Amino acid sequence: MSSQTTASTCCYCGVGCGVLIEHDGKTIQDVAGDPTHPANLGRLCSKGSSLHKTGDLAARALYPELRLGKQLARSRTDWDSALGHAAQVFAETIAEHGPDSVAFYISGQLLTEDYYSFNKLARALVGTNNIDSNSRLCMSSAVVGYKRSLGADAPPCSYEDIEQSDCLLIAGSNMAFAHPVLFRRLEAAKAADPSKRVIVVDPRRTDTCDIADLHLAIEPGTDVALFHGILHLLLQQGRIDRAFIEAHTQGFVELQALVFEYSPAHTAQLCGISEDDLQTAAHLIGNAPSFLSLWCMGLNQSSAGSAKNNALINLHLATGQIGKVGSGPFSLTGQPNAMGGRETGSLSNLLPGHREAANAEHRSEVADYWGVDQLPATTGLSAIELFEAVRSGRIKALWIACTNPAQSMPNQRLIHEALAACPFVIVQEAFFTTETCRYADLLLPAASWGEKEGTVTNSERRISHVRPAIPAPGEARPDWAIVCDFARRLEKQLRPGRPSLFAFSSPAAIFDEYKLLTVGRDLDYSGLSHQLIDQLGPQQWPFKTGSRQGTARLYADGVFATDNGKARFLAEAYSAPQEQRDAQFPLTLNTGRLRDHWHGMSRTGTAAQLFGHVEQALLGLHPDDLERHELSDGDLVHLSSRRGELILPVQSDEQLRPGQAFLPMHWGDRFLKGLGSNVLTQPAFDPLSKQPELKQSSVNIRRADLPWELFVLVEGDVQQRFEALRPLCESLDYLSMGLIGRERPALLLRAAATQAPDNELVSTIDRLTGLDSGPVMRYDDPQRAIGKRIRIEEDRITAIRLSGETAARNWLRSLWQSGEADAELRRWFLAPVSAPPGGASNQQDKTLCNCMDVSQSQICAGIERGLDLDGLKQELGCGTQCGSCVPEIKRLISSLAVPA
Repeated sequence: MSSQTTASTCCYCGVGCGVLIEHDGKTIQDVAGDPTHPANLGRLCSKGSSLHKTGDLAARALYPELRLGKQLARSRTDWDSALGHAAQVFAETIAEHGPDSVAFYISGQLLTEDYYSFNKLARALVGTNNIDSNSRLCMSSAVVGYKRSLGADAPPCSYEDIEQSDCLLIAGSNMAFAHPVLFRRLEAAKAADPSKRVIVVDPRRTDTCDIADLHLAIEPGTDVALFHGILHLLLQQGRIDRAFIEAHTQGFVELQALVFEYSPAHTAQLCGISEDDLQTAAHLIGNAPSFLSLWCMGLNQSSAGSAKNNALINLHLATGQIGKVGSGPFSLTGQPNAMGGRETGSLSNLLPGHREAANAEHRSEVADYWGVDQLPATTGLSAIELFEAVRSGRIKALWIACTNPAQSMPNQRLIHEALAACPFVIVQEAFFTTETCRYADLLLPAASWGEKEGTVTNSERRISHVRPAIPAPGEARPDWAIVCDFARRLEKQLRPGRPSLFAFSSPAAIFDEYKLLTVGRDLDYSGLSHQLIDQLGPQQWPFKTGSRQGTARLYADGVFATDNGKARFLAEAYSAPQEQRDAQFPLTLNTGRLRDHWHGMSRTGTAAQLFGHVEQALLGLHPDDLERHELSDGDLVHLSSRRGELILPVQSDEQLRPGQAFLPMHWGDRFLKGLGSNVLTQPAFDPLSKQPELKQSSVNIRRADLPWELFVLVEGDVQQRFEALRPLCESLDYLSMGLIGRERPALLLRAAATQAPDNELVSTIDRLTGLDSGPVMRYDDPQRAIGKRIRIEEDRITAIRLSGETAARNWLRSLWQSGEADAELRRWFLAPVSAPPGGASNQQDKTLCNCMDVSQSQICAGIERGLDLDGLKQELGCGTQCGSCVPEIKRLISSLAVPA
């Protein structure tokens, strides 16, 4: 079949990049950025440009699977039996325990039509508000912030404001990693106009800081104090817009009294920054003709997340920097359709059309539209509360869709206990490999990116039409179709003989029903349809009936979405994070993103090349902290919080201040034994947004003495081998698993233990990796529990197992990667040497430019030959595609360049 191209969108962050999918109608062959899509103008990040290399079929859920007892294995079933059984269990549970005994936990990955179907199922048919989404973990504080200050959950800005602003403040966001396409736009804008000023607020000196004119490395969690301190100075210097305040706001007198207490000396002391830097920040903001703020999880994931959002929005209201070009408070969304979820009511406290579940008038409006007597008035459970209710037994049946709470929620011990104890768990998922799927009593295979149709709303309120390129594999179905099929079965038991509420034949039909619930609301996009988006291109709401163009900016007239049309100042004092450093836990752990992975890695974790930049979980510590604990790079440590413990290697990280630690959020129990990063994080949450404080946890470290080591590398059948080896190695103290390679993907396993395991474990590993027979080099020393196996086929290494002693692991791995197995070197393969004769390096290299497959060693060699950034781009191609590697290349040039 000839190649075809389908226009769609990316499925990662909330930028909403347009993607052109090249396919043959059966398989996706390549992707490119859509140059006509206004969100990305043809750009893609390293994750987006690798989409066609993810989603390994060997990791996909292809058929419904059911078990009728917790101790039984799931077995394949058909859709009719699966959904019939689910409907029966839900009906019986509701009849015996009431509608609030069931719950739904859904995802910012769903399309708007999927969201709407779930909401109608939960609230109109089941009669519960127990429906929440993983957006609770990333965006709910921004929702509360916008609603309290401006009256509606409506980001007022557009991406083009990034280019047009004179001063940008980036707070709690490593934009270079989390939203790289937007960061590229900022880089280009600053290069074109060097007078543009950028302030970055982040405890770490991330890649985003490389573009900053001012980096405020505040103490974690002190953002409220910082913003109050800046406003104190703006007031002192007369840099506020009193006319705007008088005409368009309320509550300023109370705020003015509060920020008077945040003197420069007091603020600098709280935040751990200099008074000069604080003065500079206030000067840059106060003197800028336009001022734009951008923020993400660093503000939101906090027990004071709502206060942080509102304190930042206060700066815009006080300076009148909102509702105009280049100005406004702009929350960067963490998921591709978290906005669509907020619009359709997919947090437990919301209803479709930006309505409130606690508002009787709003409930009546939606009930009347849906044709039901009433909607539930009982308060729904937010994510943390929901899983606590599952563990306590209040929730008897739980439906999880397109999200992985057994990796992403804080306090993972509680989450795993809850899922194990829940009488009936449905998991609707595209990838059976997620940590949550092991708890599924019923696994429902869902269509994934490139296979389904609907709409998404990005961070700038722009709605795009997502189009399928290929059919879903096996018997996987679109999410909306699964929900509606189930709902029609449940209707027969809960409202027999009445017309169906779910007689939808297509996503377009669902969208057309849903959009009328936005009429007259702040987000009114009743004028849109799938067909009209295809004609006009992606559009920003509001887009009322009869419109031909969306709305670029909100509040240009100074009228806000509050009852009286005035924005509100919020006066809330700084409160410290829930956990503080103390003698028992002397370090503050921060979590965040890697450049080339996303969330729980259910998709990116299937693409070996996306492990090239960072291939395993590493704990970052300042060099002083490493020295204080007498640790070196690669040493294993016990990392403990009040909730759990991990064993993992450390690395020196000068991006951190002493007393702080950093661990990427992505690593779950699949890749890192011990329930992953979030076994350490805390469930304390903001009292208004209910968003947990994932960003700050107090921890301690101590050396892990694990003398017996295991190193395994095997190419081919990586998903099947992953599934076989991961549970097999659970008995070892330390276990890290991942993928490496590009054209020849391989599984990489590192492990360690206090003592050698029994021979049966190692023999089973050899059998599963093809090292038990055939052209294999062998060495065994049973007395010292040392064993080595290296498989050589067609004159190259295809598998390695080193146990007990692993000194040669790095140079053997390099030989595997190069495809070489020089006959002279072979006699050294089994020797306990960290480098072979000839001085070959034992240092582990990494892929610095994933798009063009350029390693750090290649770039360093070019720099040592005198190449600058342009020369490296021209010779090696690095930095010429997505650009995510450019900040790191610049740092290498700065540190390695030979003076002329």
